Amino acid sequence: MTIRVWDLETTGIEATDAVVEVAFVDVGDRKAGKVHSWLTDPGIPIPPLASAIHHIIDDDVAGEPDFATRVRSLGNDAVHGHAAHNAAFERMHLTPALIGAAPWICTYKCALRVWPEAPGQSNQALRYWLNLPIANRDYCNQVHRAGPDALVTAHLLVMLGEKASSREMVRWSAEPALLPKMPFGKHKGEAWSALPDDYLSWILKENDMDEAVKFGAGREWRRRYPDEVAA
Repeated sequence: MTIRVWDLETTGIEATDAVVEVAFVDVGDRKAGKVHSWLTDPGIPIPPLASAIHHIIDDDVAGEPDFATRVRSLGNDAVHGHAAHNAAFERMHLTPALIGAAPWICTYKCALRVWPEAPGQSNQALRYWLNLPIANRDYCNQVHRAGPDALVTAHLLVMLGEKASSREMVRWSAEPALLPKMPFGKHKGEAWSALPDDYLSWILKENDMDEAVKFGAGREWRRRYPDEVAA
């Protein structure tokens, strides 16, 4: 089974922004393959703040194919699944119309499940914490470039595959992120199990609460009161 691990660099973080670099690494037989990476013409000027992150400027992408043309040329028919770190971002651009309807794995959400004790959940933080076996260290030190980031995430996916099945990872990826601790407020940094009932109830009743926070609170409530509907 082949899972294609993607990474994109863009003009910004909104769905209306455009892609300036696309890369993928195919993972099969629990091995990360070669990096495939291309610049793409976003059709709009690259903002200076975006260039400050990935260091790609307008002159670099002049004359390159646009993103959709490039992705359609890659041949995604033999791919059984797709993956990315914080996959919701890549999925804004890598739509089923471009790459088909194969399931997605979010390595960020899966890492939260498998290694909730990790000191950080970025792919680079996990790279060093897990001591991922990446041979080309200098290449992968180019953070915020699509090829190096895709390669790090591919090695992360391989290690996740030693801890969980693809089916589990697809299921986790379809759910909100399972944060290990309360991320804000007077109980910031505390485990869900340490939160009092009234605080959990307040979270669950708030309509505009972050979905990951609400998910964590609801999961803890069901653990305490399995026979009750959420508060």
